[in-house]
Amino acid sequence: MQHIISILVENKFGVLSRVAGLFSGRGFNIESISVGTTLDSSTSQITVVTMGDDRIIEQIIKHLNKLIDVIKVIDLSEKDYIVREAALIKIHTSRPEDRSEALRITEIFRARVVDSTPSTYTVEITGDENKIEAIINLLRPLGIKEIVRTGKIAIAREDMKQTAMQELKKVRA
Repeated sequence: MQHIISILVENKFGVLSRVAGLFSGRGFNIESISVGTTLDSSTSQITVVTMGDDRIIEQIIKHLNKLIDVIKVIDLSEKDYIVREAALIKIHTSRPEDRSEALRITEIFRARVVDSTPSTYTVEITGDENKIEAIINLLRPLGIKEIVRTGKIAIAREDMKQTAMQELKKVRA
């Protein structure tokens, strides 16, 4: 079963490497990983998508909690959460009918063209995995030149982030 693990960490050199190294060192696979700073620039949020049964996920969480720069680990799969990905898709649009078809498809998916050349459009889209796969499948007949996708990012619907930030303040006090 796929799990999305949200990891609040200190924003320090090498922390991402230690988190990724934990997965590789223990033989756990990372399907996607993304990281960015939080509202507090001294912390970063890492989102890891991995596969495993409950026992494996419990092991992963225990190992992550032992890392010195890890502040909070949450298996979002047990919570109500929102998940998104982003993608940039470069497609062939040499013919006028291809350009109009590409614009029609991007409008349907609420995507947008972020770059245009005489022979290509680059389309930006955000959404869940199914939405991104769907637009890729519709654009594929036009001729996709290149695709770049982010990993998943996720956020809990409740105030879990505030709780984590409050715990960080307690640790620092």
